[in-house]
Amino acid sequence: MEHGGHGGEGGFFRSRANWVLIGFLAISGFYLLTEHRAHLIPYLGYLPFLLILACPLMHVFMHGGHGGRDDSGSGSADARKNQPHNH
Repeated sequence: MEHGGHGGEGGFFRSRANWVLIGFLAISGFYLLTEHRAHLIPYLGYLPFLLILACPLMHVFMHGGHGGRDDSGSGSADARKNQPHNH
């Protein structure tokens, strides 16, 4: 079963255009940081707190919750049989 939206064989790193995009983003990020370092220094003290805050936010938004309902009906027959019926 192939998931929609993901690349076929090899995934993201097989495409030359994706490597060019990664290189462009790395170079532009480097110049952005070096040219605007004076503006960023006062905010670097907040970086550890932002990383700690990112953990629960990624957990909430990327996992989609644990033990959630599966409304697609793709569960096994035994699991569907044991669920209460809402009439």
